[in-house]
Parts: sequence; structure tokens; C-alpha cells
Amino acid sequence: MASEVAQRLRDRRMNIWNDAKKIAVDAAAENRALTPTEQGNWDAYQEEMTKIDELIKAVVDTEKRSKEADDAFDALSGRKPDGGQAARTAGGGAMLEEIRKWARGEEGAKKSLEIRRDPGLGPINYRILTTSTQGTNASSIIPTDFYDMLIAHLIEVSGVMQCGPTVLNTGGGETLQVPKTTAHSTAASAAQAGNIPTADPAFSMQPLSAYKYGIMLQVARELIDDTAVDLLGYLAMQAGRALGNSFGTDLVNGTGASQPYGITNATVGVTGATTGVSGAPSYANLVDLEYSVIAPYRQSRSCYWLAADKTIGGFRKITDTVGRPIWEPSAVLGSPDLLLGKPLVADPFMPAMATGAKGIAFGDFSQYFVRLVGGVRFERSDDFAFGSDLVTFRAILRGDGTLVDRTGAIKMYQGAAT
Repeated sequence: MASEVAQRLRDRRMNIWNDAKKIAVDAAAENRALTPTEQGNWDAYQEEMTKIDELIKAVVDTEKRSKEADDAFDALSGRKPDGGQAARTAGGGAMLEEIRKWARGEEGAKKSLEIRRDPGLGPINYRILTTSTQGTNASSIIPTDFYDMLIAHLIEVSGVMQCGPTVLNTGGGETLQVPKTTAHSTAASAAQAGNIPTADPAFSMQPLSAYKYGIMLQVARELIDDTAVDLLGYLAMQAGRALGNSFGTDLVNGTGASQPYGITNATVGVTGATTGVSGAPSYANLVDLEYSVIAPYRQSRSCYWLAADKTIGGFRKITDTVGRPIWEPSAVLGSPDLLLGKPLVADPFMPAMATGAKGIAFGDFSQYFVRLVGGVRFERSDDFAFGSDLVTFRAILRGDGTLVDRTGAIKMYQGAAT
């Protein structure tokens, strides 16, 4: 549940939007352009909304960190049970200590953990992949929220992952063949008692590989030994964000050759006019882009707009033919804002608006398949930074992505060539 401070900021944001919207609506009702004073107020309102957006994010992040710290220190002092990672598992403190033993290397050197969902054993499990120096293997159930935290941090930096793509999680990394649609069936009229024509949809096979993404994290030995530190939360956040940045970039801009087939390879639905500011779209361009996607995809629950933050800022200044803004703020904290009535998600890896750039995507993102292999593998080395008394953790993710319906499930807006 959102805090009172965040709720008040959200209410303030909505009030500012209503004031800004009134300016545009009044001018439209009187069939006139904005006066210099109104234009100045409009710009000021937009700037204030941007600052409030940043404040809301900062407040939510700060309160989340504060709660995690309070939980850890309360558990350490014995004032109340830890509401964080230990209390969310049956093993509690014993399981936390098990993980810390792995982090300290007490069970033998060069072991690794694989964090993944396993329906047969429970929500999450981890496996020691390398035999310890004593010649034994250890396995158990780790805190369920660790996987969730890891994936949450990966998703939060990738707009594509926020748009509801179809995620395939496979146990092995062999190439996976997925059928992609290149043309749909078409019907034709037939005379009475005449032959009904046949027209099969056109398919081809799209391979999904297992490209490797990795990050090395170094942690001071003191942090590992300090039981008050949320070691799992730290590793989940740092690894999730790092892997999300790398994988997320390719899900947007990948060429499909030795990397995922990115969203920007989708068909161009609309090309901007030769006039305008740096290829920025007009209201008519956005409407045309929306309706370049056929109704079944356009009406899907996974239908989203995707663009970079700066591009989304420009949407706030666009009005329809009667002067009403086409961008609407979300009435629910944490939900996406709306553009022409459809959810709008920011992705930092989308190209900036420019002539010739594919800066806006619209369509049914469930037709974009993301393949993940197993889980995220963690490995520890005490030797890599031995001279600095640092323990090095390596996190590796294997995955791929592709658009399986190339007939127009997702369309791109491209800025004018000149």
C-alpha cells in the first residue's frame, strides 16, 4: 500500500493536470489559440508535474529502503521478528545463515547457486552446482522473495518486460524453434455450389537462442560477515538492475544476429511528415499509428505504447483536433499513464525522437516472446580480489527475445527521413 506522502503527491499531480487540462479545454471551446499567459501557465504545470513524478519515485524508493533497514535492525535487536527475508521462509534464520555460509565460502570454494522457479520443489530452489572440498553437495529451498526481488529489479529497468511479453522459461539452453506468422489466411467469395478457395496462413520458424549476460559484483568481507546487512536484497538489486540494463537494451535494439530480435525491428506503421521538430509525431501521426494495428491486437490487454522518457514528455504537449490533451495521468499510483486511452510505458533504451529514428512502439506485446534459460546463476570467488579482501560474485543470465507475429502485432513510428 502506498504511503500517505506518496498519495498526497499523486493527488497534487492530478490537481495540476486538471488545471492544465482546463486551459486547453477553455481555449478549444472558444476556438482560439492559447494566450501567452495561458501558454506560460501550461508549460509551468508540465514542468511541475515532471518534478512531482521524480519526487514520487524518490519517496517510494526511500521508504522501501527505510522499511528494509528497520526490519533488519529490529530483527537484530530482538524487538520483533524480521519482516524481511528470514520471516518469509520456513527456514527463517537458519536458511539465512545457510546462504551466508555459502557467501563466506565456509562450505568449500568455487560453488554456484542457480536461482530459479521449480514447480516440482516449490516456488524457488537453489542448487550447489560444484562439489565442495569435502565431496558433498548441499541443496535446499531459499527465500521465495529472492527470485521475485531479482526479477522485479530486472523488469523495472526494462520497459519491454513491463508490457506483458510472453515469457518462456526452459530448463536447457538448446535452440528453441518458435513458429512466427508472416501472413494470415484470407477468405474470398465463392459462387453457389462453387469451390471454396483455400488460403493457408504463412509460417516460418524463428529460433530462440540462449545469449549470455553477466555481471561481477564485489562485496567487502565486512558486509558479508555483518548479519544486519540484507545480503540477499543487495545481490538481487544489483544483479537484477545490471542484467536488466544489458538484456533490456537488446530487447529493444537487438538486431537478431547473435543477440535478441529487438522491438525496433517491427514494421513501420507511420512515417512522420517532413516538417516538425526532430521527427516528433503529430496527433494525426499517433492516431494513424494506433489504427495501423488491427483490432484484435489493438484491443488486447497487452496493448501498450512504448517510448523513451523524453518522448513521453513531448506527448503531454500534444492536443487533439479540438484542443484536448491526448495524454492522461494515471489515477492509480503505480499504474501507467495513458496515451489515447492506452497504457504508456517508458523504456530508457528506446531511441530518442529524431529524423529517421524508430522512437515509438505500439501494439500487442504478448506477441513478443522472451526466452529465459533456467534461472540466474550466481558464483562466488574469494581469490579474484584477494588483495583487497573483497568477495566477488558473478551473476549470469541466459535469454533471447523475438517478435513472433510479423504481420503487424506491433508497429513503429519512424521520424521523417529529412
